[in-house]
Amino acid sequence: MIYKDILVVLDPDPRFRERLGIAAGLAERFAAHLTGLYVVPGTESLLHFGYYDPSLVDPLNRELREQAANQEEEVRQVFEDIAGRAGISAEWRPARGYPTDVAAVHGKYSDLIVLGQLDPDDKPAPLVRPRPEDVALLVGAPTLVVPYVGKFAQVGKQVLVGWNASREAKRAVDDAMPLLAAASSVTVLAINPQKSPIAHGEVPGADIALYLARHGVKAQVEQTVAADLGIGEALLSRASDLAADLLVMGCYGGSRVRELVLGGATRTILESMTLPVLMAH
Repeated sequence: MIYKDILVVLDPDPRFRERLGIAAGLAERFAAHLTGLYVVPGTESLLHFGYYDPSLVDPLNRELREQAANQEEEVRQVFEDIAGRAGISAEWRPARGYPTDVAAVHGKYSDLIVLGQLDPDDKPAPLVRPRPEDVALLVGAPTLVVPYVGKFAQVGKQVLVGWNASREAKRAVDDAMPLLAAASSVTVLAINPQKSPIAHGEVPGADIALYLARHGVKAQVEQTVAADLGIGEALLSRASDLAADLLVMGCYGGSRVRELVLGGATRTILESMTLPVLMAH
């Protein structure tokens, strides 16, 4: 897989600049076309959250729509300025609707989607920005989620791969291959691996290491037992130890309902991420 068409989802939040910088850098690195998608929320945004009473829908929807519309030109100018300085092929694409659905529709025609983590303290955020996990589930393209706090000078030089031998993890590894092949360091971490002929094999991690090597990726394979930590916490802890600038993982490897109710690696990462995360389903 080669990234030739990258979609970055933008919004009025000033933190859009961080994900735009990352997306532009990747477009420059891979000589890809960059599309800046800017969604002005429609009435359907509130209907997704059960607001059916027009007296409740209209005031909040009008405020969010006006804020997004008023700042569109400012965001567009920043997009065009950054794309111009990077010397990349770029396109500004305005749209209207429920951000998650709109991002999913446009994402189906992209090789990589770049969007932002939702701030859990920002209650209206899901009304004006897409939910990363929903986009990953709806689109057959890798989704790169950028934390809502922090600065990230580079992405994809020191990479940690969360490997559990699942279909989703395999998809994430394949989708991240252009980044893995160019990385300075790749660490594959298997947490609580079980020897099995239909999963990890006799030596957990050996098969994925050989697979990556045949694609020109020299990876260090590690195993660990997360006795007191959940898998998500263990991944973030190891990423911090390695000073990783990218985490690659599958999204919702188990039942999504079970993960939402009981927690799970995907949910933990999306709530507490400290570095960009490339996920696939």
